[in-house]
Amino acid sequence: MCLCILDTRPLSPGSIQVVAAMCSKVPFISNAIIKVTGADSFNLLVNNGVAAGQVVFHTHIHIIPRKAGDCLWTSESLHRRTLKVDQETSGLANRVRELLLNMSEENKDQ
Repeated sequence: MCLCILDTRPLSPGSIQVVAAMCSKVPFISNAIIKVTGADSFNLLVNNGVAAGQVVFHTHIHIIPRKAGDCLWTSESLHRRTLKVDQETSGLANRVRELLLNMSEENKDQ
């Protein structure tokens, strides 16, 4: 079962929140939203925590219809930089890998 809700303050017309069985329904729902809105693309957005912009505190996915040149995100005008592979980057990757391995081991015990 999947519940779709039109956003009361959408970033673009047709933005919805998908609750329950979310990921399995995204292709089906997003295709309908794309057709109805005339968009040619969409973003999936999950805001998790206040600093990330979450204002509705349950897990949900936003499907945000997009059209070329709509400039919805200010970051779209930014140029991406090549990742600098240095000690800091390698250290970060190693810490994440170690934490994930530890979490996997802990979950096996439960």
